Amino acid sequence: MSRARVFRLAAIAGAAGLVVVLGFTMTDYHQYQGGIVGYYLIAILGLNILTGYTGQISLGNGAFMAVGGYTTAILVGHHGWTELSTIPVAAVVAGAVGFLFGIPALRLAGPYLALATFAIAVAVPSLAKRFDHFTGGSSGIILPIHTGHFLYWASWVSAGIAYVVAWCVLHGRVGRAFRAVRDSEVAAVSSGVDLARYKTLAFGISAAYAGVAGALLAIGAGYTNPDTFPVTLSLYLLIGAVVGGLGSLWGVIFGALFIEFLPLYAQNVSKQAPSVIYGLLLIAIMLLMPTGVVGLVRRLGALSNRVTTRP
Repeated sequence: MSRARVFRLAAIAGAAGLVVVLGFTMTDYHQYQGGIVGYYLIAILGLNILTGYTGQISLGNGAFMAVGGYTTAILVGHHGWTELSTIPVAAVVAGAVGFLFGIPALRLAGPYLALATFAIAVAVPSLAKRFDHFTGGSSGIILPIHTGHFLYWASWVSAGIAYVVAWCVLHGRVGRAFRAVRDSEVAAVSSGVDLARYKTLAFGISAAYAGVAGALLAIGAGYTNPDTFPVTLSLYLLIGAVVGGLGSLWGVIFGALFIEFLPLYAQNVSKQAPSVIYGLLLIAIMLLMPTGVVGLVRRLGALSNRVTTRP
């Protein structure tokens, strides 16, 4: 086993151990924040499968989170389901919506695909207000209130399952097909890859992950209304994926931490103009780490190898 592989396994084991320890030592408020990081991680992981591994740019995964969130809210608020039992259903419903959207999206690529997905993120809140019989309209649907401890464990157990599933998918035949599509669609088709099948499958998987994250967001918030899933949510997810490193499984944790805590830090620095501070910090990070945290770590590792092998 290579040294890099041993290091990755040790890092994953260490991260899992840290999550368990923090789950028993943090305050309820900090566990609530940790739960938010957990469901952001799931959403960014799904977006990374679509954009980082398949090369399809999406600005609409917040809309798929809304589908998952409303699925949970309707089942709990109108039909008496328990919250945790709705999470798999939210994944299936959001995944089906994403798969169906992926079919017409086959004709689009690059900025045109980004605009089409962005249109979904813009339209979904309005649709939620329009079909108020199901969604509660602007008032939304009230859900039971849970502690931060509950959200923390629900989010991180779901994140652990999502990570294992993603690893199995991306390190098998499907993952190789995704990367082939990303690198060159012409070469992928020449190699026998069914382009339509794998591009729509990537949309479905990405949306299913977003649906799980949306369900957890609704559970943590204790309510669901159109303002729970704003257009900016989709942009934040893309920012998190880029900061963590596109095409990386373990970099998503940095992206999730970034989009949860950097706005809070910007608010503390300047209560008058937090968006300005956030934007400046984001520009600085992208200039220093144009390929994300993962790219920085890889460059540092390559530099370390050159230093150690120098006579």
